[in-house]
Amino acid sequence: MIKTIFGNAIWQLVLQADLVSKIVLLILLFLSILCWAVFFYKLILYRIKKRQILQVLDAMKRVTNFNDLLTVVEQHKKTLPGYFLAKNLSFLKSITNIDPVTQKAEMTDIAWEMFQQQVDQGIEDIIHQEQAYLPILSTSAAAAPLLGLFGTVWGLVHAFVSISQKQTADIATVAPGIAEALITTLAGLAVAVPALILFNYCSSQVRKIDQLFTLLADKLIVQVQKFLLT
Repeated sequence: MIKTIFGNAIWQLVLQADLVSKIVLLILLFLSILCWAVFFYKLILYRIKKRQILQVLDAMKRVTNFNDLLTVVEQHKKTLPGYFLAKNLSFLKSITNIDPVTQKAEMTDIAWEMFQQQVDQGIEDIIHQEQAYLPILSTSAAAAPLLGLFGTVWGLVHAFVSISQKQTADIATVAPGIAEALITTLAGLAVAVPALILFNYCSSQVRKIDQLFTLLADKLIVQVQKFLLT
């Protein structure tokens, strides 16, 4: 009952707000929907990609020769970690000659350094892609309180103008105008707090993916040295 009365009171304040306040509230509503859409989209992708990386890492534990490594790449070529491995092995093949009989290769120090740089650059490119849309969350977390404050200041000005016109400042006259003004601050905080939490969570997931790809890259380098260069 209390929640219903409280909810109706807030809705009445929204309906009574002037055009500028309503525009601010609509912008905040749009930001809220956008933030949650980005979050659920990224959440699904992060879970899928982490599962794929863990599967590839588990498969690489059973690799005993270079052909096994190529088999793992072929089995997971449609996944992000499989693409990462395939791209780096393709680059490795382009800078060195592999003996088809012995499956061994000779590589200069410069070529090996180029290969390591290619692996590092691949990780950086992936992490950059994983950070896509996250600025929406951080920007919303920063901008929503300011939009709410703008709406509040505008509402207070509107309320004081109304008070001056009515030539009275009793609580019955002042309270509705102030409450109407503060509703935008409430809306701004309702958008900013979740957006900040969602941004921090997504950032932590990006760091986990970064760690997993770094581990995958280390395993790739070790196996190339073990099976191809020695």
